[in-house]
Amino acid sequence: MLLAHKIELNPNNKQATYFAKACGVARFAYNWALAEWKRRYEAGEKPSEPLLRRELNAIKREAFPWMLEVTKNAPQMAIIQLGEAFKNFFKKRARYPQFRQKGRDDRFTLTNDQFALNGPTIRIPHLGWVRMHESLRLIGKILSATISRKDDRWFVSIALETPKPLPGTCENQAVIGVDLGVSDFATLSNGETIRGPKPHQALMNRLRRLSRSLSRKQKGSRNRNKAKIKLAKLHYRIGTIRRDAIHQLTTYLTRHYAVIGIEDLNVQGMMKMRSLSRAIADMGFYEFRRQLEYKAVINNSQIVVADRWFASSKICSVCDNRVTALSLSVRAWICPSCGSFHQRDVNAAMNLRKWAVSSTVTACGASSSGTAV
Repeated sequence: MLLAHKIELNPNNKQATYFAKACGVARFAYNWALAEWKRRYEAGEKPSEPLLRRELNAIKREAFPWMLEVTKNAPQMAIIQLGEAFKNFFKKRARYPQFRQKGRDDRFTLTNDQFALNGPTIRIPHLGWVRMHESLRLIGKILSATISRKDDRWFVSIALETPKPLPGTCENQAVIGVDLGVSDFATLSNGETIRGPKPHQALMNRLRRLSRSLSRKQKGSRNRNKAKIKLAKLHYRIGTIRRDAIHQLTTYLTRHYAVIGIEDLNVQGMMKMRSLSRAIADMGFYEFRRQLEYKAVINNSQIVVADRWFASSKICSVCDNRVTALSLSVRAWICPSCGSFHQRDVNAAMNLRKWAVSSTVTACGASSSGTAV
């Protein structure tokens, strides 16, 4: 299986300048190749990624000599990535490729023969050894490394091909249902609730202040650049707090439960609700499912996804009676059939657990309904 370990770098000024140059070369090569692709296609030709790479190699020494100041991987891998973007577009997995922008798409990629690791350091071509904040924690065949910038920080993402974990045993496998919400980030079927950090809401006042400060600065000035970095740092902090909370919860679930039942939430549709869109985005529902799915493979857990139309909140977890209407404002209700009292989120989590149990024919993971990952 393919995994990536993202590690923060600790470059000096010279190394950070080199990284910025390499990102600029990769961005220029990508945009040049995209423009050439469009031009050739409109002229009736059939463009391709290998053809564009060969053409850039033939002209860069005379037309773009500054490209030679950084590793050859920076422009070449950028054009390869453009080819992959077009493949995804043709297979309708992504939109048409867009031009990269400075400050947003600052990254370049190295193949596994162009860098080396030695403990908490990485060797970059034309540059030498750069310190990392930690050593690589994964074991496997190293495929590539992508160096990127987030506000004023530099990171390296090392991709590896690791051996698949051995299948889990069938003994003592626990099942849990997880209901995601806005007031509480997650409610488990055992009654436990996990309060989300809600970093965007907590830091909203500071975010507004820095945004207003940036809008007042003159474009192109040093003060505007300083304000932009401050705002980017705050956005990075908000994202880091959110991802850390999701990492802790998903790691706990996949390590302690063999089968995990969740809902197939329509996050894109939920984001159209003006009253709840900010709170939903602050929770990170998509990131939760993404992390849960890849960690389940690592820890030999199984994810059972209930159908999007499964009424987990409206079904009594005791007698399976279904109420016809239950507005979002109702947080507790009594079953008219059996008289059981339900907390809305706990009841939904218990129904998701029952769905997960019924969707597994055996404790080893064979599924009969639902979507298993």
